[in-house]
Amino acid sequence: MAVTIEELYRNYGILADAKDNLSQHKDAYQVILDGVKGGPKEKRLAAQFIPKFFCSFPELADAAINAQLDLCEDEDVSIRRQAIKELPRFATGENILRVADILTQLLQTDDTAEFNQVNVALISIFKMDAKGTLGGLFSQILQGEDIVRERAIKFLSTKLKTLPEDIMTKEVEEYIFTETKKVLEDVTGEEFVLLMRVVSGLRVLQTVNGRQQLVELVVEQAFLEQALNPADPDTVDRLLQCTRQALPLFSKNVHSTRFVTYFCEHVLPNLSTLTSPVADLDIQLEVLKLLAEMSPFCGDMEKLEANLNMLFTKLLEFMPLPPEEVENGENSASEEPKLQFSYVECLLFSFHQLGKKLPDFLLDKVDAEHLKDFKIRLQYFARGLQVYIRQLRVALQGKTGDALKTEEVITTVNITIESSDLFHNPPSYKSTVTLSWKPVQKTEAAAPKRPSGEEMGSGGSTKKQISPLPRRDTRQIYNPPSGKYSASIGNFSYERGGFRGGRGRGFGARGNRSRGRIY
Repeated sequence: MAVTIEELYRNYGILADAKDNLSQHKDAYQVILDGVKGGPKEKRLAAQFIPKFFCSFPELADAAINAQLDLCEDEDVSIRRQAIKELPRFATGENILRVADILTQLLQTDDTAEFNQVNVALISIFKMDAKGTLGGLFSQILQGEDIVRERAIKFLSTKLKTLPEDIMTKEVEEYIFTETKKVLEDVTGEEFVLLMRVVSGLRVLQTVNGRQQLVELVVEQAFLEQALNPADPDTVDRLLQCTRQALPLFSKNVHSTRFVTYFCEHVLPNLSTLTSPVADLDIQLEVLKLLAEMSPFCGDMEKLEANLNMLFTKLLEFMPLPPEEVENGENSASEEPKLQFSYVECLLFSFHQLGKKLPDFLLDKVDAEHLKDFKIRLQYFARGLQVYIRQLRVALQGKTGDALKTEEVITTVNITIESSDLFHNPPSYKSTVTLSWKPVQKTEAAAPKRPSGEEMGSGGSTKKQISPLPRRDTRQIYNPPSGKYSASIGNFSYERGGFRGGRGRGFGARGNRSRGRIY
């Protein structure tokens, strides 16, 4: 016979009045446990009464937890929410791991209010025992269903950073790092990005050694010991995602050498054949921008000359020879060669960064004929650049302030400065520029003045302070002004997709994990 409301209240009263003699009223507590078999009202009362006296009956601990779990899976969502709300009260001693495991599995609910209740409960037991809670979370990440794994990883990536230092102790953070490395042995692209967000935010890893450990994690995922298959979009995607995760970690003490070397040896030679699973992504420009961003942090290279030679070769590819002229002085070609400023900005920047390490490269390592050819191309490119600058002046006429500080303007300035350096004899690598898509760090210097038309094409403009630019994945396509050169040098294609997260591709298919309730 099912337990009634009156019986539940009567036995609750017995237990409440027993005080120090609670353990003698095991039968009364059993009646409350049987309340989970009753109707909706009985179940709601049982959900509140069971945890209240849970600690007083250790011999009934398993029965009590199982009874509460039955309520957590009830068809009535209000009963489930009440049962979940009370679950943290069972998280005592050795039960913490089990409760954390249960709550992690309950993250798979599609009911928003219930999902939020599970999150609140997890945070609550986190404050009781962070390491024990993490044990339950990582257990499900490694062995649980896909939906549970996905939501548990997202929980870690969003909630850990909100916890105070007295909870996120050094021991807890080291445990997170250890367990995350196990998970990273078999992840999707999206999971990799989220888990890197988790470990990158750990205070224990905010040292040079810690950041180096993070880079090592990324290197393992990037498969830098393997040759690149440019025709496999997932392989290319994996490399780009890993590079993006590594970029913020690089510094003067944490070098990008292995990534830069890999790009020079495996990516640049296959630049024109690279494929990407992302629609409308200019994969070549994406690769060149990543290489440019990494190059300032490159350390000593074993094959520096060979890598510089590869950059030099790519520069020649993107800097065409001037069209031949026929006897009447007109161009023999029907169209002017296309000048792709964004590509050249990236390659020039990378060439300068590595060229600093071997400043005599153009004089001693490039034969006279190739050097002459390079300078002819560079001069022609510079002339086309000046034409484009004049077009920009017309397009920006009447505009002031930030409207003048476009990415296109900065691109022209950067190319002008670095090209001028290479015309020196011997070539110079001393100028410092900020890549056009990167925000410029503000200093306490005097307020910047508006750049004049002449400054847009002169090296002196590098000292002007430029407002931070929008994130590069929010840029709009720039439409160059019409005219004679619009079809030939107006190739500013900035809609690059800018994807930062994974798409669950390219990181291998995870093995089958157990299904169903495993409380």
